[in-house]
Amino acid sequence: MILDVRSIDTYYGLGHILNALSLHVGEGEVVALLGRNGAGKTTTLRSITGLTPPRRGEITYKGGSIAGLPPHRISKLGIALVPETRGVFSYLTARENLEIARRPGSRWSMESMLERFPKLREVLDRRGRFLSGGEQQMLAIARALLTGPELLLLDEPSQGLAPLVVEVVMGTVLELKRERVSMLLVEQNAELALRLADRVYVIDHGMTVFEGTPDTLRADPQIATIYLGVGG
Repeated sequence: MILDVRSIDTYYGLGHILNALSLHVGEGEVVALLGRNGAGKTTTLRSITGLTPPRRGEITYKGGSIAGLPPHRISKLGIALVPETRGVFSYLTARENLEIARRPGSRWSMESMLERFPKLREVLDRRGRFLSGGEQQMLAIARALLTGPELLLLDEPSQGLAPLVVEVVMGTVLELKRERVSMLLVEQNAELALRLADRVYVIDHGMTVFEGTPDTLRADPQIATIYLGVGG
């Protein structure tokens, strides 16, 4: 097991967002985290990466506790987050966004990222604020990989993208899965996530309401209707 989250409680001010939430990710496993808007999915990723530390509970990565560590320490341990906002530095070029993320020892090089995302090669000298949403998402994923993560956290990678770009992004996730990269995937498009995931958690009001395989979830239309807002 590469990640083990046990009974964490996370707050924004007085708001109690995650309530004794637990989940785990195995080595080389893709786990989908599903739920309605406001269910606590992004807060879960922020808790793991130290951006919004939990007040209670335990988070272990590769057997060591990381709860309470600052985000830069967690990142250096091998956890990378691709945020929903993409987090591209708007006044830096695409090339500069990539170069500042590159770490010695990463199994991914700048050239391998440009081969994976050929579109980025065309916009390397363009500032982040002039990139399209799809280009920013490709850049955000490439930048995260250049840090050399062993665990990749993806927050809504298909959100707001054109269908052709979604194919490219999700194709990349599938390639990373074949390369045995451990991933925790938050995705509003439930069917898309189910096609990629080995296991699934559904959360509601910060609590786990389902844990199982994609096939098990598909066979339970009540869960899909009540907690995901989609028809069974």
